[in-house]
Formats: sequence, structure tokens, C-alpha cells
Amino acid sequence: MALPKVEEARQLDDEALEEQIVVTKRRLFELRFQKATRQLESGLHQFKHERHRLAQLMTVRRERLLAAEPVAVQPQQAPPVASAEEEE
Repeated sequence: MALPKVEEARQLDDEALEEQIVVTKRRLFELRFQKATRQLESGLHQFKHERHRLAQLMTVRRERLLAAEPVAVQPQQAPPVASAEEEE
């Protein structure tokens, strides 16, 4: 099984993206539970695939959040503080 491509995640709409994040987190929980109860004898590579998928989904979500935010205006610089030598 090949690692999922990030293009697949980018094609999802926002609702489907959030749903896939929840599903992937649930799948990781189930894998950890199976490993802890020794029900998962083989297929430990599934952890890597699910973590990779979750990272991709969360990256796409963050990209969309940053793209939707207005560009922050740079704060104005404070006037320079006079040094002690200049005051004398």
C-alpha cells in the first residue's frame, strides 16, 4: 500500500476534509488499541500511513486557514528613544 498523495486531500472540500481528519484520528486510536491488546500482530506499517495521512490533512486545513486570513498589517515602528548623551 503506497502512501496517500497530498493532492487527494487538496481536492476535498472543507467538510470532507474535517470528516477525514476525524476518521483518521479514530483509525489511529483503533490501531493503538489493537496494538495494546495484542490484537494487531502484523501491519505495523499502518501507523505510518495513518500518521502520514493525518499530517497531510492537517497541513491542507492550515493552508486554507492561512489563505482565508487577511494579511496582517505591519505595526508602525516606535519613535527612536533618545540616549542619555543626547539629553545632556
